[in-house]
Amino acid sequence: MHEKRIGIYPGSFDPMTNGHLDIIKRASKLFDEVIVLIAYNSSKLNNRFSVSDRLIMINDAIKDLKNVRCDSYDGLTVEYAKKHDAQFLIRGLRVVSDFEYEWSLAASNEFIDKDIEMVFLMAKKENTFISSSSIIELASHNVDVSSLVPQKVNEYLKNLD
Repeated sequence: MHEKRIGIYPGSFDPMTNGHLDIIKRASKLFDEVIVLIAYNSSKLNNRFSVSDRLIMINDAIKDLKNVRCDSYDGLTVEYAKKHDAQFLIRGLRVVSDFEYEWSLAASNEFIDKDIEMVFLMAKKENTFISSSSIIELASHNVDVSSLVPQKVNEYLKNLD
């Protein structure tokens, strides 16, 4: 019997960008199920959007992807993966510095659970400069970022104070 291939794409998604959405769409073709996981990151204490707002934005962006759903979790991603029978953690790589960070994270995850496989998807070149923090910075200076984020995210960004 074929085991269901479940991948988790964790991140803060504060906010989600078209780069994130591209990784999600590509992952949805590789896995039977993809869970976009809003993971609480203790090093990112100043989130711009609440978890509930991020859930709304992400769910709107993924509504047409039948094998993708969104969730949130405040513990270790590997522990969430175990609870949901996921075998894969999906990560996007934009630049060399991402690789260095992800290498360290992969080693930590392997220490916790050797059965969880890290899967890295390279960002498309048009998305390499997009990050959530750069989106927030641009939007806060009234730069039109509508081509860089899903529609619902753009709506939320227009209401930033």
